[in-house]
Amino acid sequence: MVTEPRLTHLDAEGKARMVDVGDKDVTKRRAVATGAVIMAPSTVDAVRTQSLKKGDVLAMARIAGIQAAKRTSDLIPLCHPLMLSHVSIDLALESDRVAIRAVAEVVDRTGVEMEALTACSVAALTVYDMCKAIDRDMIITDLVLQEKSGGRSGEYRRTR
Repeated sequence: MVTEPRLTHLDAEGKARMVDVGDKDVTKRRAVATGAVIMAPSTVDAVRTQSLKKGDVLAMARIAGIQAAKRTSDLIPLCHPLMLSHVSIDLALESDRVAIRAVAEVVDRTGVEMEALTACSVAALTVYDMCKAIDRDMIITDLVLQEKSGGRSGEYRRTR
């Protein structure tokens, strides 16, 4: 008999609820998310040379992503507030994009996937905001959870 997966944020009547994590083990948990902002090569050059009027795009995006990870439970309904032990945002300039990688870590009873995804998405939005004056055709794309570890469900690595 195949059982369908149950949505953990819904009770038996289909009402929204916060998941009770009180009985889960405290473990080290880590999640990695990636995304990108596709832009014109001239915009990449402006970011590289820091010639935008708003300042250092990559530094601001890094700070914004870290701040966003810390505020995830304020942004995502039913998300547990976590005392993050580590958040990092790596931004790489490529020929037509800013590639973003966010890592979130915690020692707690619940995972940090949403924190990593939120960090990555807000870093991308910050890049967009800082560059929109010179490039309105940018595309925020490919936001994805790449990997997670810790907790009952164990290891996950994206396969596609």
